Amino acid sequence: MADSSKKMQIVFASAECAPFVKTGGLGDVAGSLPAALVRAGAEVIVMVPKYATIKAEYKAQMEHFSDFYVSLGWRNEYCGLEKLEHDGVTYMFVDNERYFARDYPYGFFDDGERFAFFSKAITESLQHLPAGFECDILHCNDWQTALAPVFLREFYQGLPLYDRVKTVFSIHNVAFQGQFSDTVMEDILGVAHIPAAASQLRCDACSINYMLGALRYADAITTVSPTYANEIQTPEFGEGLDGVLRERSYALQGILNGIDVAGFDPATDKRIAANYTVEDRSGKAVCKAKLQEELGLEVRDDRPLMVMVTRLTRQKGLDLVMYALDRILAGGVQVAVLGTGDRDYEDGLRYFQDKYPGTMAARIEFDPALSQRMYAAADMFLMPSKFEPCGLSQIIAMRYGTLPIVRETGGLKDTVIPYNEFTGEGTGFSFSNFNGDEMGDAVFRAARLFWDNREAWDQLVTQAMSQDFSWTRSADKYLDLYFFMHPEIERPAAVVDEPEAVAEPVAAEPEPEPKAEEKPVEAETAKAEPEVKAEVAPGAEAEAEVKPAAKPAAKKTATRKTTAKKAAASKTATASKTTAARTTTARKRTTAAAKKAAEAAPEVKAEVAEAKPAAKAPAKTAAKKTTTTAKKATTAKKNTATKSTAVKATATKAAPKAAANATATKAEEAAAEPKAEAAVEAKPTAKTITRKRTATTAKKTTTKAAAPKAEAKAEAKPAVKAKPAPKAAEVKPAAAKEEPKAEVKAKPEPTMETPVSPAAATEKKAPSKKTSVRKATATRKRR
Repeated sequence: MADSSKKMQIVFASAECAPFVKTGGLGDVAGSLPAALVRAGAEVIVMVPKYATIKAEYKAQMEHFSDFYVSLGWRNEYCGLEKLEHDGVTYMFVDNERYFARDYPYGFFDDGERFAFFSKAITESLQHLPAGFECDILHCNDWQTALAPVFLREFYQGLPLYDRVKTVFSIHNVAFQGQFSDTVMEDILGVAHIPAAASQLRCDACSINYMLGALRYADAITTVSPTYANEIQTPEFGEGLDGVLRERSYALQGILNGIDVAGFDPATDKRIAANYTVEDRSGKAVCKAKLQEELGLEVRDDRPLMVMVTRLTRQKGLDLVMYALDRILAGGVQVAVLGTGDRDYEDGLRYFQDKYPGTMAARIEFDPALSQRMYAAADMFLMPSKFEPCGLSQIIAMRYGTLPIVRETGGLKDTVIPYNEFTGEGTGFSFSNFNGDEMGDAVFRAARLFWDNREAWDQLVTQAMSQDFSWTRSADKYLDLYFFMHPEIERPAAVVDEPEAVAEPVAAEPEPEPKAEEKPVEAETAKAEPEVKAEVAPGAEAEAEVKPAAKPAAKKTATRKTTAKKAAASKTATASKTTAARTTTARKRTTAAAKKAAEAAPEVKAEVAEAKPAAKAPAKTAAKKTTTTAKKATTAKKNTATKSTAVKATATKAAPKAAANATATKAEEAAAEPKAEAAVEAKPTAKTITRKRTATTAKKTTTKAAAPKAEAKAEAKPAVKAKPAPKAAEVKPAAAKEEPKAEVKAKPEPTMETPVSPAAATEKKAPSKKTSVRKATATRKRR
């Protein structure tokens, strides 16, 4: 169970830390991240070398806390700990004048020995920290502290205070790895006699790599942006370490850096000409005019001012700048550059300053105050880096309302959202390839927006200034990692991620919606039922009780006949049902004939129109059910193969049945075949006249040429009534649907009498069916 009384205790080790000593972005991280972690509820001690270059005012505040000796190969070196409290964070300065009393932090021949000592001093000092502070996380940064995880594992593992220590190693720039001769292993590191450790550090036959050791020994690896974490796993950006980074990709993650939003605030910054906010940016125009005057540029508000504050190296994209600068300056964009670096780039910038006076300004120097004024005054900030692990300049520029133009690499890709001219989204401009022409195009995309659409430009500036790049967000990500490595420690409530709590109200229940859609269908069926039941005789309802499955079909047997005929028709219709497969097969064969028959019988359309609404809604439901018993089903199958007429009582029963079959199949295509419905619906009107019934049936089953002829014969012949068979009442054909279908020929019930009307003789299809019908009627007579 997690311990709620204990805080996460972190030792943060770095070779530099602002405001004490800083040469690059590492100093900013070490000066800001620990403070954000403390505000989030953790206890942090920052360990930094006590350089001679640290200002006297800070040295005066330091107090001696502890001292001990560090074993380094065959040496024992003195190490003192000087404690300083600054902005709520505890700093421990590692004191050794032999290694750190120099004018500059790096760049000495014995850097391998100096920072091997610093790494060993970090691990040794974990047992000399203030009382009650037991290190849970040792967070090391870059190659200068990379040996600490190695020493911890090889020399201190198993000791009481080191059991719970988990190590995190952060890569700020994989290009700086700390490679030295392998003689260092025996003379300084003291791991030459440990084959496993020696092999983990060796990068070739005669060299060792400090960073390689950290990548193999650390429990977790982080880098300063998600995109850079992916890039360093490739040969192009991995600097020879891509293999081990891919091997340990499960332990690698990118966490974006932040900036000190209080220190970089245009509303309160005293180093700029005029303060301004995201709502009122009038002060930015004042800053621009003052800077143009200071740098000797034309004081014009209608010309975009683009600046660079950078090291003048190829990694920062100065090759692209030299290539495209002539085009950019000639195009009307003012440019100002501040920085130092390679001599070739410095001379090139001076050349363009002489060529374009009033448009180009080059300041080959390092001036933090001037850089702040340039961030505040400029319209655009150019940063075309070949690679950039994170980058802080583009974040600071956005904070001051200066739109960055960057190459999509590393942290630049993660922090700058490219402008979308269609949606208006974005916080800057970007280009993909390391190409001078693409960079120039990106610059002029920004310049054209500045010239042509100032409203869109202002909106883009608002969006850039509104971005959150505070260290609080980054600290939360690091705490996620720390608490993952120490699940036994309960995370303070103040650090709980709020976005996760929002997930509760988002949950919606979509289930009721489908039910709401189904209800109207049921209601529609319910409405149709009363209309049909009103016309169904009691006898039909009795049959429905015996066979519940046929009940829905009984609702659709209503016709406009006399009461007696309705009763007889309903009784027979509700007794039998035909299968959907048979109706589908018959439908295909009779659709064409039905349409033809509809043309020949226009006089029945009026009656069809009346019958159609009553049974249309539930027609499909009746067609899907089959309720006939085995004995009745056999009779029904034989009966459906013929179109013979019915006489007397049997004729009365058979006629509705044929109509029912017709309506059952027709109901499935009621909307598609209105003409066929009219032709089939005509049958119920002639139930008492056998020949008319037969004629109508014949019309549907005969070819297009035979249909008119069959109709004529049916009108000429008088009705013939036949004797009802003894067991005719037991014959229960399929329940009929009121809407007629053109598939009657497949399933009509034959009569008990053998006589066939002359109209039936006109039927040219399947003579074998007539024979089978005669046999069936003969069998029924005998019964």
